[in-house]
Amino acid sequence: MHPARSLVRTARQRFGLALLSLSLLAGCMTVSRDEGEDEGEEDAHHAMLEAEAADLSGSAWAQLSQVVGGEAPGTWVHRRYGRHKPTVYEPAVHEGRLAMHARSDAGNSTLRLRLPTDAVVNPRWLTFSWFVPALNERADLKDQDIDDAVARVIVTFDGDRERLSVRDNMLSELANLVTGEPLPFATLMYVWDHRYPVGSVIPNPHTQRIRKLVIDSGPQRLNQWVDQERDIEADFRLVFGELPGRVTAMGVMTDSNNTGERVSAWFGPMMLSPRRSSEPQLASDRKD
Repeated sequence: MHPARSLVRTARQRFGLALLSLSLLAGCMTVSRDEGEDEGEEDAHHAMLEAEAADLSGSAWAQLSQVVGGEAPGTWVHRRYGRHKPTVYEPAVHEGRLAMHARSDAGNSTLRLRLPTDAVVNPRWLTFSWFVPALNERADLKDQDIDDAVARVIVTFDGDRERLSVRDNMLSELANLVTGEPLPFATLMYVWDHRYPVGSVIPNPHTQRIRKLVIDSGPQRLNQWVDQERDIEADFRLVFGELPGRVTAMGVMTDSNNTGERVSAWFGPMMLSPRRSSEPQLASDRKD
């Protein structure tokens, strides 16, 4: 048996598929080779992913979705979860705005931009917009069996890993074993939900280091662009009760793998900045 497949099988047997899935989701990571996949299939799969990555990273949306004041544009990557059906992400123009169109038919995957570890800018403000045509009425963010969301914007943070609980350390070690990356110290997910009101903080059922913050709720603003500007330091203090560490990544996600529904959303360009912007989010890609 190939060593990678052996590690994945051992991890699944020891900790259970639910924890493995959590590790992949929270870190926006993916297993390098699936069980039963031979080298030829893996090469073809990697070639497909590389072509897709080039299209995504070369898009106008990706070029605008960056860190203001960053030294160089980062690369957006579509992170899939093994052989699980992925969400489809395609650059688009929607209602007059550049967008990333996310379509999920019982899918689950993430777009992620990692920040360099030596970045000179530690951003505090996140600006983005989203356009949601319909919500997933079957989903419930507090129920681990159906905790899908039509629109999520994700920010991950570094921190003092010695403060992690035994359980969270175990999850992080499992993720590192399977994927080569530990779990982020903390993950903040902004969500648009139909069930819980704006301001609701929803912990992950498996770990206290992943929390969701509802910032849009209900159908009132469906079928229109909704602009958001978030003070991620204040939001982090609200949901975790402490100051955040360095921002390590941002991402978007549309998923419906648990409910099996067909959903979609559009995400406008995202920008992280050390200061609040007084200009419209999509006015320019100026770097201060």
